[in-house]
Amino acid sequence: MINMNSNDIRKKFLEYFKQQKHQIEPSSSLIPDDPTMLLTTAGMVQFKPFFLSLVKPKNTRITTVQKCVRTTDVEQVGHTPRHHTFFEMLGNFSFGDYYKKEAIIWGWELLTKGYKLDKSRMYVTIFHNDEEAYKIWKDDIGLPDERILRLGEDSNFWSAGPTGPCGPSSEIMWDMGAELACSKNCLPGVCDCDRWLEVWNLVFMQYDRDEEKKLTELPKKNIDTGMGLERLASVLQGVKTNFETDLFMPIISTISKLSGSKLGSDKKKDISIKVIADHSRALTFMINDGVLPSNEGRGYVLRRLIRRTVRHGRLLGIKGLFLNDLVDEVIALMNNTYPDLQTNKTYIRQIVENEEDKFSHTLKQGTAILEEQIKVSKKEKKKMLCGQIVYKLYDTYGFPMELTSEIAKESGLAVNEKEFDKLMGAQKEKARAAWKDETGSKEAYAQALEKAGATAFTGYEELTADTKVKVIIQDGKINKKAKAGQEVEIVLEKTPFYAEKGGQVGDTGIIQNTKTKIEIVDTLNPIDELVTHKGKVVKGEISSGDSVQAVVLGNRRRAIARAHTATHLLHWSLRSVLGEHVKQGGSLVSEDKLRFDFTHFQALTDKEISEVESKVNKMILEGLPVRCYTTTLEYAKQSGAMALFGEKYGNFVRLVEAGDISKELCGGTHLSNTAKIGMFKITSESSVGASLRRIEAICGQKAMQLVNDQENTLSSLAAMFKVAPAELEKKAQAVLNELSQKDSQINKLKRGSAGQEIEDLVRKAQSVGSSKLIVTTVNEADMDTLRQYCDVLRNKLGSSIVLLISAVCGRVLIVAAATKDLVEKGFDSGKWLAKVAPVVGGSGGGRSGLAQAGGKDTKKIPEALKAAEDYVIKWSKGKGQGTA
Repeated sequence: MINMNSNDIRKKFLEYFKQQKHQIEPSSSLIPDDPTMLLTTAGMVQFKPFFLSLVKPKNTRITTVQKCVRTTDVEQVGHTPRHHTFFEMLGNFSFGDYYKKEAIIWGWELLTKGYKLDKSRMYVTIFHNDEEAYKIWKDDIGLPDERILRLGEDSNFWSAGPTGPCGPSSEIMWDMGAELACSKNCLPGVCDCDRWLEVWNLVFMQYDRDEEKKLTELPKKNIDTGMGLERLASVLQGVKTNFETDLFMPIISTISKLSGSKLGSDKKKDISIKVIADHSRALTFMINDGVLPSNEGRGYVLRRLIRRTVRHGRLLGIKGLFLNDLVDEVIALMNNTYPDLQTNKTYIRQIVENEEDKFSHTLKQGTAILEEQIKVSKKEKKKMLCGQIVYKLYDTYGFPMELTSEIAKESGLAVNEKEFDKLMGAQKEKARAAWKDETGSKEAYAQALEKAGATAFTGYEELTADTKVKVIIQDGKINKKAKAGQEVEIVLEKTPFYAEKGGQVGDTGIIQNTKTKIEIVDTLNPIDELVTHKGKVVKGEISSGDSVQAVVLGNRRRAIARAHTATHLLHWSLRSVLGEHVKQGGSLVSEDKLRFDFTHFQALTDKEISEVESKVNKMILEGLPVRCYTTTLEYAKQSGAMALFGEKYGNFVRLVEAGDISKELCGGTHLSNTAKIGMFKITSESSVGASLRRIEAICGQKAMQLVNDQENTLSSLAAMFKVAPAELEKKAQAVLNELSQKDSQINKLKRGSAGQEIEDLVRKAQSVGSSKLIVTTVNEADMDTLRQYCDVLRNKLGSSIVLLISAVCGRVLIVAAATKDLVEKGFDSGKWLAKVAPVVGGSGGGRSGLAQAGGKDTKKIPEALKAAEDYVIKWSKGKGQGTA
């Protein structure tokens, strides 16, 4: 066995399979293309369409080192030597090419000859009836029977779901040492103890399972293998846990410096050190791939990891913000393999600091509340923390339910998740929530692609094309023809229609010939390389094989292109004004408007919005040429082109340049010159999530129309005030000043009349025992006035109880008050209103000395006054003991 660092382990793996004629593919983003998945959890995720035969691969042999995030066992992280949230999966894949023999022989050869692992310390497991794999391990590899273990479906059979592709697997296990054995009969694949380490899992996709559980041999069998880099590193570097490898130790060293705690000195602290080391890798890579903290989906996963990390930092005694020290270490450690980490370093740090700072403010208070509730629950001998407390911690203090559950578990308590979920309702979707696939029938699209081949797009050069109908899809099924009145999706041999992608909406138009006309309302790209035209047959009949003319609605396409080019200028302008941390988080480009989501940490000021808008319009006026061309990904990156987070690019990309200022990788349609945009106008700026802002804007004729409308409004207002438009602001300020002066005069008059009204109210006071009672109406008084009157009356009357009601604009306003001596005797104004307010169809509340309420039934005011008096008289007869 040779001692090898993690960089060399990756390199040797890829080079070995390159020698076996595999195409080396880069790691895909942690944000998968598959809408049913939150995060990339395995090496095979990016190749799922190949395994499901939805898309035909260009290369039948592929190898990767894939970034992965899994949080299903997040509570185990730090408690075991091998559980992680972020990890790298070394994998080799075959799509209908080689099969079991090659996969097993190559895997064994790489481990024993490439990495020089000791054969005597390796065992393998196979599916119990997989005789083919058994013979390869025994006859070709030469393993004795005692080192080939047969296991059941739970351990050695893989499937994508209850139906579909599936097959047996074979795992290569490493003996970490007899001293770690859990018993005398400790066996690999059977015992889940620390002695046996699963190094490599070889999955043989051999069958198709139908709804009746029947297995049918696949005509083309696939291979999917996965080997955890962290696990292999622990073996090659001769350490007992993954955390002792070169992938973690530099991070752990930084944690030790921050906390003063060393790994191995204290079991509880060791757990926190490992959790922080693990999570710091996950959060760095997730943000780098475009995930932002939020309360739903993958953003919730990220937020939960950040907050767990902060909490474990506090358990180690780390005070203040510390996560960015770890982010820096992760980037320094991994940027040779993932250079985009260094490129996005400032951005990652800002997101982390913002989220950590926000949670740090509430962590101490929330923890104190939780600890108090745990004490109360234990004292009352309860075994479960109520869902209301869990919800309050989530809603008010930002504690993810799982974090509360974890802390409670440390004290031997469970959490009432059902009650929590009920309180959360539909508004708080957790990370495990299922996502729906909205792209329609995948099977029909896969069949269409197989039948028609890739759709050639000619829309960059033309808006009209003579072409042929290749496939007709109706209700998720392929049909040969469609008649007038029927809705269809048409697949053409070639098309000038742009399919919705990258934020740009799909084209509309018509598909026609002399006998047929189809109105196209949308163009879609349901799976890679396939374009479908969604519309309705309005004339005649359409059949597969028909020759047709495809015509894009030109004015709409040009309006969309105008908005798309303007979006690129907006992106450049935002980075210029706000800083290079600004990155696109999403967009919508349509004929009516454009919407651009971007990373930023606070609302834009009016000055910033004006500056962003001005810079865009300046570039429009300069009439910059817009060039669109295909080039290599490497050249595009070297030229400074911006790529989108989470987007997967091939070796060749389309580069869009506006003059020398804006360069972006983009497949959308654009103008040939920025001057053709005409005018650009921002209509709104808002927040759409933590550290994510949104700008909406219009351009071209719509922007001009908005400016004209605003000018007309300005002229109308100027005419109303009888001044020139340029003098309107000055005139408006003068009118406001005049109104303010008149308000002051009115208030003085009110105070004068109020004195008389107060005296009138005092005369209405009746005696209740040794105290005074006023229950009456006040004409058109607002709530503030009623409260002021109550204060004055209590001061004038001494020991007293007061209830005043006013009707304003069809609403009933009520204020109730009592002096301190009566409150001490048990009178409660809040309880008083609880009896009175429902009479007028209202409710309210407050303190014992002062409470207020509102209602909506003004006709019931006399009844409310009667109910108020009756309540006080009854209370008084109870000798001030509050028996009412």
